[in-house]
Amino acid sequence: MGRSPSIALLIPCHDEEVTIAGVVSAFHKALPGARIYVYDNNSSDRTAELARAAGAIVRQEAQQGKGHVVRRMFRDIDADWYVMVDGDDTYDATIAPQMLLLAQQGPFDLVNCIRRETTLTAYPGGHRRGNRMLTDAVRFIFGDRVRDMLSGYKVFSRRFVKSFPVLAGGFDIEAELTIHALELSMPVAHVEGDYKGRPAGSKSKLRTYRDGWRILMLIAGMIRHERPMPFFGLISGVLAVVSLALAAPVISHYLATGLVPRFPTAFLALGIMVLAALTLTTGLILDTVTRGRRELRMLMYLKYPIQPADEAS
Repeated sequence: MGRSPSIALLIPCHDEEVTIAGVVSAFHKALPGARIYVYDNNSSDRTAELARAAGAIVRQEAQQGKGHVVRRMFRDIDADWYVMVDGDDTYDATIAPQMLLLAQQGPFDLVNCIRRETTLTAYPGGHRRGNRMLTDAVRFIFGDRVRDMLSGYKVFSRRFVKSFPVLAGGFDIEAELTIHALELSMPVAHVEGDYKGRPAGSKSKLRTYRDGWRILMLIAGMIRHERPMPFFGLISGVLAVVSLALAAPVISHYLATGLVPRFPTAFLALGIMVLAALTLTTGLILDTVTRGRRELRMLMYLKYPIQPADEAS
């Protein structure tokens, strides 16, 4: 008989005194064998005190932002399976066993909860449109195996967590988690779950336009890092077209008369074409580097064997 897999429930928190005790209690009932960790991110209220009283292990993260909290949790905590959920009491704790069992039986390295709104005020229309737009952007660029990218309720395998290089600092961490799974072709699954609005007195820390812009910038940065050849190739192509457009009249006049009357334009066109060539070369070099980084992440990923459900008993 093998040992039972260890389960860690991770709850990043900032000023959630209204909801945190209820979230900890609900997940204690849903996952009685899990160790529950609440990481308090500079709360100015009684979040840490109430979480501890509810039975959670409370730790602190001084750097502000959900990305910093996730980075700390992934580094510090060792388990076979990880369940991560927001501390705002908007997710259904009762589906956690279903998500965990699916992850183990797959096995899947990532099981994502697709939010099913139970109230019209579950989240503002701007958040809904932004989530759809950003999810579609990631699906188009990195692969269409993900839905509801910005959901804060997920199950991870140990090898997902320990191979994950956290770069984001805020809510853009959700995009980075998704892209990591897609880039390494990890098995991914989804479970639908109820999603309700925050209770009275609880305020969202998400800012639709600010955090949406940060996520867009993260996606652009990830394209540059993970798809350097298309990224720099596009820039190189635009520069080459501009160069040829500037050079066309000069070349035409030279072929007709044998004279080059506009030297500044000729030199500008030449300079832009050289820049296009350098940009293309940069893309080629970075593409080789990216392949090496991806292979290194894959080796780290494969270092940790996954533990399916049938091996845990």
